[in-house]
Amino acid sequence: MSTEVVNETQTVVDGTEFAALADHVLRTLHVNPLAELSILFVDPEPMAELHARWLDLPGPTDVMSFPMDELRPGTAENETPAGTLGDIVLCPQVAAKQAIEAGHSAVEEMLLLATHGILHLLGYDHAEPQEKKEMFDLQRTLLLTFLAERGR
Repeated sequence: MSTEVVNETQTVVDGTEFAALADHVLRTLHVNPLAELSILFVDPEPMAELHARWLDLPGPTDVMSFPMDELRPGTAENETPAGTLGDIVLCPQVAAKQAIEAGHSAVEEMLLLATHGILHLLGYDHAEPQEKKEMFDLQRTLLLTFLAERGR
């Protein structure tokens, strides 16, 4: 997998950990190893601009996903074709506030949000109750298995 991690904030972000998370998620979902993904960390102001421009909603949000080639999860016998998954944009400051409310670390919240964003790039959604259950169960499983592998 080719994952580019760019941090445009003052928040310390371990790009290697986010690239490893992306690799774990994409490998588990049988996405072609030549797939490309970008993870960008931005401050609240640029996130608010993206949120207003693309979703017509005010203020910064935690994560946004911008799919490119509309790749979908594969199977062990038939992985996805190579292509560009797209971009995930995260706001560490929003994530930090959510982490306090959720009772875990800001890093764990950002890893959760990155997993959530990758699933959106792969076509998962949570508009309907059954979709939400499927997506949130999968993101929980993916994140927990990643954290277990990393010894966290």
